[in-house]
Amino acid sequence: MLRLDHISKQFGERTVLSNISYHFFPASLNLLTGKNGSGKTTLMKIMAGLSKPTQGSVTLEKPITPVYVAHATFLYPKLTALENLSFWNRCLNLQLGDDDLADWLDKTGLWDFADTEAATFSRGMCQRLNLARALMQKPALLLLDEPSTGLDSDSRQFLHKELRALRTAGSCIVLISHDLAEDAPLADHTLRLEAGKLACGSGDEACGA
Repeated sequence: MLRLDHISKQFGERTVLSNISYHFFPASLNLLTGKNGSGKTTLMKIMAGLSKPTQGSVTLEKPITPVYVAHATFLYPKLTALENLSFWNRCLNLQLGDDDLADWLDKTGLWDFADTEAATFSRGMCQRLNLARALMQKPALLLLDEPSTGLDSDSRQFLHKELRALRTAGSCIVLISHDLAEDAPLADHTLRLEAGKLACGSGDEACGA
């Protein structure tokens, strides 16, 4: 699905990532962990095509577009919850009907706020709407940078349910997480970044070659 070959990234004289190679497969959920500053977000931005590596290459083995859930929510604050989903529905040519959009708002606990401007939402509500925006695309490759930030217990359970369903449908998911106790049971593979280098966790025989 996605292949990283000898990825390195430098900002000036500082090396953030060093010689990272890994192959992500369809129908898999991959947990990316590491301390703050270890390079997780930088690596995910490279995987999403939002940043270029200083060295190495990223190969998508199918003509797909990664869907990226970052710390920024990609929401328009002056639009309502429903208008935000409608905008992305049109922009991405998803061809979802009004009932489909309403269903996603209901799934994320936002139906009662369908006609409320996103500018008034809490961080957790914005994140739920952001997840609806991403998940309604049914992405073949989903990249998530700490998606549980601001979510309550019910919302985290919803997210885990949707991620399992996507994996079953054949999607490849890469999830950055600091909550290993909650997220590790989801993962098929666990990768750990240490000072910009890749160290494998459970389910991986070789890493960073």
